Amino acid sequence: MEEGKINNPQASDKQDVKDEKAYVEETSKFIEETSLDKMHEIAEAARLKKLMEPPKWILPED
Repeated sequence: MEEGKINNPQASDKQDVKDEKAYVEETSKFIEETSLDKMHEIAEAARLKKLMEPPKWILPED
């Protein structure tokens, strides 16, 4: 078992809820503080980065 991990489904669920709440708060803050133009720039940069990556081959397992 990894260090710091708890093997308890209930504790894990509570941690997941905390993580989700933190994620929602962080996302809401980003949306409120970031202009739509800036979001567009971020998305365009991500799109261009994706286009520049070499193709990834996915081979079926035999």
